[in-house]
Amino acid sequence: TTTMVETRSSRRSSRRRTDKGAATGAGQKPTGDRKDQMPSANVAAAAAAAAVAPAEGGGPPIWLTAAVICATSAAVVPSAKYSGQGIKIWPPAPLCVNVILSGLGCLGTLFVIPHFREKFIKARLYGIDLNKTTTKRDKDGVLIRPYNGIKVPEAMGVISGMMFLVVMFLYIPFAFASHYTKPKEDFPHNKLTEFVAALLSIACMCFLGFADNVLDLRWRHKLLLPSAATLPLLMVYWVNGGVTFVTVPNILIPILGRVINLGFLYYIYMGMLAVFCTNAINILAGVNGLEAGQSLVIGVSILLNSLLQLSRLTNPAGRENHMFAVVFMIPFITTTFSLTYHNWYPSRVFVGDTFCYFAGMTFAVVAILGHFSKTLLLFFIPQIANFLYSCPQLFKLIPCPRHRMPSLDSKTGKIGMSYCEFKPSELSTLGRIIYGVLTKLHMVKVIPQKDGSVKMNNLTLINWTLFVFGPMREDWLTISLLTEQTLCSILAFVIRYKLAALLYQVVE
Repeated sequence: TTTMVETRSSRRSSRRRTDKGAATGAGQKPTGDRKDQMPSANVAAAAAAAAVAPAEGGGPPIWLTAAVICATSAAVVPSAKYSGQGIKIWPPAPLCVNVILSGLGCLGTLFVIPHFREKFIKARLYGIDLNKTTTKRDKDGVLIRPYNGIKVPEAMGVISGMMFLVVMFLYIPFAFASHYTKPKEDFPHNKLTEFVAALLSIACMCFLGFADNVLDLRWRHKLLLPSAATLPLLMVYWVNGGVTFVTVPNILIPILGRVINLGFLYYIYMGMLAVFCTNAINILAGVNGLEAGQSLVIGVSILLNSLLQLSRLTNPAGRENHMFAVVFMIPFITTTFSLTYHNWYPSRVFVGDTFCYFAGMTFAVVAILGHFSKTLLLFFIPQIANFLYSCPQLFKLIPCPRHRMPSLDSKTGKIGMSYCEFKPSELSTLGRIIYGVLTKLHMVKVIPQKDGSVKMNNLTLINWTLFVFGPMREDWLTISLLTEQTLCSILAFVIRYKLAALLYQVVE
């Protein structure tokens, strides 16, 4: 869902997409590459200044990108560890290569995106940020249709997705380098197959997400596409004899036993996990930097979880599973950070559905093949809360307008809640019950109207945050939402490693 205006043709110029990232637009006109206007003597000075100053649009400075690369490298820096049979060096050389390639991918994404901004605009792949003062409004601050504002290139998430895939393709020969001198019959073909199938599913979602940005697919298609892209992965999981049993909580052991085999239902669950991950990020959007920012927080959380597990587990299979997640998450984090740099307020690019699908499928892939899907869901607590809070509107129990993004008050320059208007008496029985519960629990803001109708804030986590903390600048709204995401990740670690011991006999 998106709140950006597609101007791809006159047929689509009057339509806006729902709920997706209005947002993420720029407050200034893209300038592209203008090196020809700068004297050669000043090029070095300008480059040095760019390295220490924020880029145009207020994004994080380039030196911060380098800092993130160094921090990621430090997280996996080789260290000597005594194993009882001598000194072992960890991590292995392939992981060091992965870190180096990820750093190059970060810098590549950082500098490639500006070169494609004008190309995307010329191809009519652009949108207009509705929550900027540069977008034309009438004297009352209401947006004038057709919308007129700064053109911001859309679907730029395809660049970070492609850069991620290039890094992973280059990494494949190094991942299996230790087997080149061994007999071919000892080569781990099953692991190579999993690796390639994972990249195939991610590449499929990049392509399908880009198709969504270009063709503006319907919601029923958005639910089917992730399921189709997951099929190669599920087939490889089945061929390699993937486990389909789950551990039973202590309270149910007398009834069900210690483990229960879900069989085919487990594959349905994994397919639904992919659908949820891709669309959950897509739904929680609407302000500059939010889609890429929340994905960055989730990616870092998964990486920290896998590194923590590598320090705890002695089981070779478990260590392989989490090493798989590590080598996927490091390049994802570095390329996503570069995209966030350009997408930060005021955004110079829109990430589009392409990035949301790519990020969601990457998370689903590492969770399925890494065997920690329940832990992944803990990192999606804000997205789950947003979905549950949105259900009354998503299922039409309460009227759902086409656009649920927050709106800009042009007088104060702050972002406020958006509203839907309806008459409670015209709701269905279940709709009236839900409306009554929401009002009694003070989870919504309701403004009575003279004709008996009411205005109620749209049911999204973004609007709920504005309801609790009040209107704020768009960049501070993004920071608030990412802070919520970070706090929920901390809570997820507490649940996973502290509270889980109360429910399960063995916590690995």
